[in-house]
Amino acid sequence: MTPQHDAPTRLDRDLLERRSSAVLAHMNPTVIELGELFSQHGHELAIVGGPVRDALLGRVSNDLDFATSASPDETLELLRHWGDAHWDIGKEFGTIGAMRHPRDGGEDIVVEITTYRTDQYDPSSRKPLVVFGDTLDGDLSRRDFTVNAMAIRLPELVFADPFNGLDDLAAGLLRTPIAAEQSFDDDPLRMMRAARFAAQLGFAVEESAYAAIQQMAARIEIVSAERVRDELTKLMLSEQPITGLNVLVESGLAAHIIPEVPGMKEASDEHNRHKDVYQHSMTVVQQAMDLETGIGGAVPGPDLVLRLAALFHDIGKPATRKFEANGTVSFHHHELVGAKMTAKRLRALRFDKDTVKAVSRLVELHLRFHGYGEGTWTDSAVRRYVTDAGALLERLHRLTRADCTTRNRNKARRLSRAYDELEQRIVTLREQEEIDAIRPDLNGEQIMEILGIPAGRDVGAAYRFLLELRMEEGPLGEEVARERLIAWWAQQH
Repeated sequence: MTPQHDAPTRLDRDLLERRSSAVLAHMNPTVIELGELFSQHGHELAIVGGPVRDALLGRVSNDLDFATSASPDETLELLRHWGDAHWDIGKEFGTIGAMRHPRDGGEDIVVEITTYRTDQYDPSSRKPLVVFGDTLDGDLSRRDFTVNAMAIRLPELVFADPFNGLDDLAAGLLRTPIAAEQSFDDDPLRMMRAARFAAQLGFAVEESAYAAIQQMAARIEIVSAERVRDELTKLMLSEQPITGLNVLVESGLAAHIIPEVPGMKEASDEHNRHKDVYQHSMTVVQQAMDLETGIGGAVPGPDLVLRLAALFHDIGKPATRKFEANGTVSFHHHELVGAKMTAKRLRALRFDKDTVKAVSRLVELHLRFHGYGEGTWTDSAVRRYVTDAGALLERLHRLTRADCTTRNRNKARRLSRAYDELEQRIVTLREQEEIDAIRPDLNGEQIMEILGIPAGRDVGAAYRFLLELRMEEGPLGEEVARERLIAWWAQQH
């Protein structure tokens, strides 16, 4: 029925009902006061969406999202009296924000209140049209899924669930409040949210919703690249990104968003030890996640750059696949081709320059280690490895280890020992020399003074010579470097 390989997360219905009662009983008095303020002026107010869902799941949510029958201007006027600060950056979409300092200690309370609305897309536009509504049920009907279409009416604290979201929450099911085709047509990004919530919550996509995604996948192309990027980022940073990626790929959505990923299904792994390159890549993503807190004692949490690099590291294989005369399959230089493909895709999705540069560089470098276990690297080779990786070295460590998915335990142990040895050599060289920021023993001004030449192309050539010398032989000291520079210059002239 669903595209997911794992059973959906199921919860006890009675437990959820008890939690809903607890949520209502322990509602923040300031929130109730806000509801009374709106009620006194003839407006409805309710907590809606994610905060309600998370509270029922027993999750901590710092967001307080509200919906109201008041217009944006009316909401702004009321929040001027309630809060200590307010903003109307989202007024175009009906959203007004405010912050209030606690009257009896504690943390500031930040709220966002949105006028009841309906989103619709003009087929010729990439931006949703905003149409304000007048009822809570109507507003909830435009939510992406029933588990996000529950609310708590204020100030009376009445639980509102017109689309049986509590049942779907218990069943671990992502179902649309209205017909899936209409919901996804109104906002095609909801199809991506299905994959994202599958990844975040471990829920399954309901059968009719999944069928609608398959049928309407191409509709996602009308959505702006920035919105698609933001959903993909949330998916990749979730607890179960592979679940979400499988939904994207198997539903056909990925073909319109990240076509290189389903494209990996076309290339067999050269070792023939994985179902396909796609499955290998999913394994690498999971293993990279497992290593996010396991190297160097750091606890970085979800690492978007590392996860994207793990996802894209082999996307160059379909383009470089070659069937050799001996019956094997090769993918020569797929890391270089893949790095270019990665940069192109991430730029198309409007990722920032630093992310594009870091992810594509990791893809380019991910095979660099594989010659190490077959022979002994010189100190020069180790220096180059560290220098080429630069600030990405820790991530490259993790990606390289994650890329070992062989089922041959002896081979896996050999690779692990070899990488342990390489890491130790890096530590040793770091203690002996500053390999993280290798510079020649002489700078540009010294070069010009020693050779008696002005700034220009010759200084650059001399600098590169000294840098290569430093890379090959390690620190030489200024006197030795001076002698070698003079000798090199004499050969050049």
